[in-house]
Amino acid sequence: MATATAATAPGPANPADTSSAPAADPASFAFPREYHFPAFFTRQTNLTTLHAQRTKWSALILAYTRHHRIFRLALSSAADSDLFFNRRIDRRLQLDDIRDVVDFMRKDGRAEYVGGGSSGDVVYLFWRKPDEWAGLVESYVEETGQKGSVLTVYELVEGDGTKGTDIHGMDNEILLKALNVLVKRGKAQIFGQDDSLGVKFF
Repeated sequence: MATATAATAPGPANPADTSSAPAADPASFAFPREYHFPAFFTRQTNLTTLHAQRTKWSALILAYTRHHRIFRLALSSAADSDLFFNRRIDRRLQLDDIRDVVDFMRKDGRAEYVGGGSSGDVVYLFWRKPDEWAGLVESYVEETGQKGSVLTVYELVEGDGTKGTDIHGMDNEILLKALNVLVKRGKAQIFGQDDSLGVKFF
């Protein structure tokens, strides 16, 4: 799952691809006990139970994508990934139900359709919300003594300076959302365009 599957980041599940589903590596991620129950894959009719089911699916999606550093998910292709398809018990979450969970996550600020709007196939997944990423970037800048300096988006995502931090390898668009949070707080200024975007931190 990151753009479609994955993450624009290099990570265990590869993802840099924006059109395929996450690499299946079930052994590397510990699925919760509910994942092994057939009923977990069937939309519940009781509203209280349905809310609990959506909450658990949301938590699973966020834990899975965080583990694999997946930032974007293409719902159509992800439907066949091990996240939504438990081959051992031959149960899958149907695409309509996946969209239902995504809508639930959108209301909680944990997902957003790429391009905006209330529908689509590719979604951003916020296992860290933009303001949480903003705090991480701000801490990195302060800890490395780079206030007042200018860094490019490329340096932040791919540069040696961020290696070993969660910023390294993150999705460019999610980074920009985080940087815009800092701009609104008066902590940064973005200039340039496309591949030459730069950021000055205050």
